[in-house]
Amino acid sequence: MNAFPTLAGWRAPASTNFHGILMSVVVAVAAMSLAEHYGASAMLFALLLGMALNFLSSEGRCVPGIRFSASTLLRIGVALLGVRITLAQITALGAMPVAMVVLSVVLTIGFGIAVARLLGYRTRFGVLTGGAVAICGASAAMAIAAVMPTNPEDNFKERATIFTVIGVSTLSTAAMVLYPMIVSALGLGSAQAGVFLGGTIHDVAQVVGAGYGISKETGDVATIVKLLRVAMLLPVILVITLSYRSHRVEGPAGAKKPPLLPWFVVAFALLVAVNSAGWIPSALQHALQTLSTWLLVISMAAIGMKSHLKDFATVGLRPILLMVSETLFLAMLVVGFMILYH
Repeated sequence: MNAFPTLAGWRAPASTNFHGILMSVVVAVAAMSLAEHYGASAMLFALLLGMALNFLSSEGRCVPGIRFSASTLLRIGVALLGVRITLAQITALGAMPVAMVVLSVVLTIGFGIAVARLLGYRTRFGVLTGGAVAICGASAAMAIAAVMPTNPEDNFKERATIFTVIGVSTLSTAAMVLYPMIVSALGLGSAQAGVFLGGTIHDVAQVVGAGYGISKETGDVATIVKLLRVAMLLPVILVITLSYRSHRVEGPAGAKKPPLLPWFVVAFALLVAVNSAGWIPSALQHALQTLSTWLLVISMAAIGMKSHLKDFATVGLRPILLMVSETLFLAMLVVGFMILYH
């Protein structure tokens, strides 16, 4: 289905998608409420609640809207992440944190690929989990999955994406609790603590919670370092897109090459540029950030609805070992970098 139907053809797709989008929104509202009450990941709640309503994606009026929410709304939400970042925020950090973030993202994804292959998984599973750990958690997992090829003969990508979201959300919540204790044990100052927390915790919300739980200065530094990691989403997606376009790595036979630049990646880059120029009023910027969060939670609810619990009954320990090892590798990288340049 065309993601952007013409005006003349809008009414029919809107009517077709309405019920599935509505159910995804209802689940997202419930997930956001639970997340606010319990202080946990809204995406994780959306995924679990959506999986409980899996029957809606099998047949009936909700099917088209669930598919639309899991694909088009996801891409719009990823594009709107661009309003969180400005070039001024990146340059204000100085050379050391920028180099640390770039190297840690590249090395963590490479480590993820190597360990995934060692454990008998496909390369793209290592890219997906490594990218989620290295960049921005569940949002990165969903963005990376959006540019990976889909094999109609299996549902590997959906299963891998859902496992990655569950794993990275759980590990991020654990890090939010444990890493401030590590910061205290290492005797790091406010700025150093911010660099460590922003460079290691997976999701933005958990970085904010851990950083400002220590001090305002720590929270400010942690948030900026984290947003720099979010900015790495653009080049990573471009590299992945070009890789699959050139080599069709592990894609289905006869599949069409993906576009050189997916529209939502272009939109992401344009929003970063416009936001950096200061052309987006603060009120609109806040509104777009909120919209991005909601769209990602809605799309995660829809992805949950498309998933079957039985697919995860045989997960085993290997994927868990993969994500835990990636998380520990990232933390050791950041600590090593901070010691080297202290």
